[in-house]
Amino acid sequence: METIKLTIDEKEILTQEGKTILEAALDNGIYIPHLCYHPDLKPVGTCGLCVVEVEGVGEPLSSCMTQVTMGMVVRSKTHQIEQMRRQAMEAMLVNHPPECTECSQYLNCELQSVKQYIGMTEDLTTKTKIKPIPVDKRNPLFIHDFIRCIKCGRCVRACNDLRGVGVLQMIEEDGRRQVVIREGKTLLEAGCRFCGACVEVCPTGSMRDREELMEGKKRRHALIPCRYTCPAEIDVPRYIRLIREKKYAEATSVIREKAPFPKVLGYVCNHPCEGVCRRGEINESIAIRDLKRFAAENDLERLWEKKRKKAPPTEKRVAVVGSGPAGLTAAYYLARLGHKVTVYEEKPLVGGMMRYGIPSYRLPREILDEEIHEIEKMGVMIKTQAKIESLDILMSDDGFDAVVVAIGTQIGQRLPIEGADSPNVLIGLDFLENANLGNDVHMGKKVLVLGGGNVAFDCARMALRLGAEDVSMACPETEDTMPAADDEIEQGKEEGIVIHPSKFFTKIIHENGRVTGVECLDVASFEFDEEGTFQMETIQGSESVLPADTVIFAIGQRPGVPEAFKLDLNERGYIDVDPYTFETNTDGIFAVGDAVMGTASVVSAVASGRRGAAIVDRYLGGSGEIEEMLTLDEAPETWLGPGNGFTTLSRYDEHILTVEDRVKSCVGIVRSPDEEEAVKEASRCLRCDLRLKITRVKFWGEY
Repeated sequence: METIKLTIDEKEILTQEGKTILEAALDNGIYIPHLCYHPDLKPVGTCGLCVVEVEGVGEPLSSCMTQVTMGMVVRSKTHQIEQMRRQAMEAMLVNHPPECTECSQYLNCELQSVKQYIGMTEDLTTKTKIKPIPVDKRNPLFIHDFIRCIKCGRCVRACNDLRGVGVLQMIEEDGRRQVVIREGKTLLEAGCRFCGACVEVCPTGSMRDREELMEGKKRRHALIPCRYTCPAEIDVPRYIRLIREKKYAEATSVIREKAPFPKVLGYVCNHPCEGVCRRGEINESIAIRDLKRFAAENDLERLWEKKRKKAPPTEKRVAVVGSGPAGLTAAYYLARLGHKVTVYEEKPLVGGMMRYGIPSYRLPREILDEEIHEIEKMGVMIKTQAKIESLDILMSDDGFDAVVVAIGTQIGQRLPIEGADSPNVLIGLDFLENANLGNDVHMGKKVLVLGGGNVAFDCARMALRLGAEDVSMACPETEDTMPAADDEIEQGKEEGIVIHPSKFFTKIIHENGRVTGVECLDVASFEFDEEGTFQMETIQGSESVLPADTVIFAIGQRPGVPEAFKLDLNERGYIDVDPYTFETNTDGIFAVGDAVMGTASVVSAVASGRRGAAIVDRYLGGSGEIEEMLTLDEAPETWLGPGNGFTTLSRYDEHILTVEDRVKSCVGIVRSPDEEEAVKEASRCLRCDLRLKITRVKFWGEY
């Protein structure tokens, strides 16, 4: 392609053949005002702002429509040009509301910026009474405030030419041009794909995001909430797109860029991404967790294994204490960075709470074993039944250069109430560990679980599978505010578990050494303050007794940090670390996971272990760079096509065993979607990430 030399405003520049004057100017840091032009859209030259004079040409030309030629001399700041721009701007502003400060786009509005550049601060010479047009708030995600429309047509071109959806149109009515939704329908009715391209290219506040979806959030986080709500920041839209394209190995590679447990997370992730999925504003969120599981289970090529690179040996040695998700994740990444890593686990089997806490009906053990084996293949050495008595010895006598403490929160708690130490009063974590190992749990037939979280539901549902005939739960929260995942609550209720919400436990009743029930008070209000301490108000005189012959406490857990570790603890009993470096009070000793942040989720523990690995690597002299690209980052197709019927596509029905089959044993209770279902479900995605790939328009002050 030929290089073209031209002059703009007495500045000689170089550009490429085929470029327009406007493109050449902007590429070379010369600002020419424009509004209808957008770098991703075909120019139309309607706004009249980008006019310039070209030497040898009688009439001013639209710079966005005029291609450069060799030796061309362009002037963009003559008196005639400035007058033409003022007239063009005045034509736009005649019917535009003047109250800029009341607009959500204030100080982020291209129209306002161009107006300032031209110097139009005084009143318009032509006064026109603005006809009020109601703001269209009928649609999810977006608001259409057409009175702020300047008829630039960028939204229409984005909808039709960039995305191929064809919902927006420019029409002429009563001598006025206006943007409308096809056939006067709502976006939902017209087949909108809700990709947001129209909002992204709008130069004013005419088409904008709903304030409640954006308020208080970083823009990227608000527009792609699934990715940035994920503690590990897995690129959800990217792997869902690859599933839609039937590229399952590539999709799994995207997941493995951030987490070494794609299958485990496909089963037990608490999927906070689904709770914020923008598709949920239309009808139902995408089944993100199930799609993750589908991709991992259908990865036959293992491209990630071929692309994964292990750094050369560093001769640095790292000990990881604890083999839960945080510890194993930290070990995996540290080994990949070239360090020699040894994991110490005091119990006979590896996996921490993934093995001892989560029941096998939720997480099949062969899945866990498979992914632990992949971590060992990275070079991680795992020692079981290896209880660490002293961190100092690891550093001094055993010669480790750094230690990562990832012991989790393995100590269950009892409330200090009368009868809490009675026989047949069990601790939830101990109960689950014994059940998962096949040990005798000494459980009766009428079980009452105290607590409303996931662990409480695991205990209740496990009790059913072990033969309990009557299982109920009591918790201080209302049923709507129970901390357990929605699917846990729903499945538990299907299995016959009775929930007693808004109950505070005051006494465990026992007769002749045997538990007979729990005395409770009704709760009027219950919430946690900023420090994590619960604030509760009970109703006096509301005493009642919930009958039970076995009581299981599942009210929370804490880390069991040995005094010999010599680690400072905070007021809540968790390991005190620097929030940025994860370093404890002892040089070279770091802590990650639940022992630091409190009992969370598997994906949160994975994210903590991953970040901890990067920090420890820097401590050991490395770059701390653990990001990797395990699949080709091909440019996604931006053409979406018509969306007829798109908004009515419903979420697929999860495959789960019948209640009768579920409670018979601890066999896995879910089956992944088949290929047809997975591809169809992935096709429901709004592809919100495409919006951030639209070129950002720079304001004149940036040139």
